[in-house]
Amino acid sequence: MKICILGAGALGCAIGAALTQAGSDVWLVTRSQANVDAMNAKGLTLVEADGERNVAVKAAVEAKGIGPVDLLIVLVKSGDTRAAIGASSSLIGAETCVMSLQNGLGHEDILASAVGAHRVLAGKTYVGGVQLAPGRIISGTRGKQTFIGELDGSVTARVQAIAAEFNRAGLETTVSANIMGTMWDKLLVNVATGALSGITRLPYGGLYAVPEVKATALAAVAEAMAVARARGVTLSFAEPEAAWLHAGQGLPDSFKASMLQSLEKGALTEIDFINGAVVRWGEQLGVPTPVNAALVGCIKGIEKALTYQPAEASA
Repeated sequence: MKICILGAGALGCAIGAALTQAGSDVWLVTRSQANVDAMNAKGLTLVEADGERNVAVKAAVEAKGIGPVDLLIVLVKSGDTRAAIGASSSLIGAETCVMSLQNGLGHEDILASAVGAHRVLAGKTYVGGVQLAPGRIISGTRGKQTFIGELDGSVTARVQAIAAEFNRAGLETTVSANIMGTMWDKLLVNVATGALSGITRLPYGGLYAVPEVKATALAAVAEAMAVARARGVTLSFAEPEAAWLHAGQGLPDSFKASMLQSLEKGALTEIDFINGAVVRWGEQLGVPTPVNAALVGCIKGIEKALTYQPAEASA
């Protein structure tokens, strides 16, 4: 299967490396020229719990020249989805499937409007990755599940084939007939740790050591669960603490949530598609979400501080 990962940061590289080693024809597309150069020259180094390994991969800064693929996995930042898919038309062939593994909610609608809903699959993954340097990442694939499915909940041959490709690569993948519930399950995990990691600047080891952080996380997840239930979504998590514990399961103390990684790079986060999605749906359904609204406000303030230049006081 020919696969392109569009927006291959640490997470995309972790997935791409596993698929490559299993024999898939994988292209990693990322805007970082330094990362592309390092991977093409020396391969991708994966730092894992039991040591390091290096995988020869194919990387590029743009889609041009790759040609049509069987599967296009979208992992760009949420706000870049429309522009990225628009610039990647050369990857789309007659039978190409386009699957989002992005955090949050709302990407599927953007992709469907760009390439047609018939091409689009939804997916959520608990695989993790942290960029250490160009061509070098912490990879968290072992024991981390991925769920994929058709938007209408049907179980088709194409989605089963993709799941088989992932499982062959050691990426534990299940076809979901309740993909909306699956997407909300992953949203709960992101709500539990993402904004709080970004605000506190703590990796998971520190984040899970502060009782007040846990209490805030549980309150935010409880709000999100109430919103999901008001929408009629069937969740896998029965209690907020289950999402909190699942978020850190199997990951090293040094692991950083993607929201913190973005802020450390001086980049905008995906807060609008995570906690912000909870707030928007809560407003529509009449479910209060004050904790999530506060977390959104804090992250927005931190993002503003990245570029804010106070006006000089007049004499």
